[in-house]
Amino acid sequence: METIQVVLDRELRIAVDQAARRCRLNRSKLVREALREYLLRLETKAREECDRAGYRRTPPVVEEAQDWESEAAWLL
Repeated sequence: METIQVVLDRELRIAVDQAARRCRLNRSKLVREALREYLLRLETKAREECDRAGYRRTPPVVEEAQDWESEAAWLL
């Protein structure tokens, strides 16, 4: 691991410390986990946008989607 310096305003630092205590983590571990979750969300958003762009370029054919309706019914 590497050590970095991050500047937080007082309110955020207090909130982080309180959350770390509630979760029984040290501040560094809480920040690492929060950053991992944030980066995962960014990656998910990028993939979703890529999917949306693909569907805009090539819209789905209604008949093809209807074939899968019975397969997806169990999810409801």
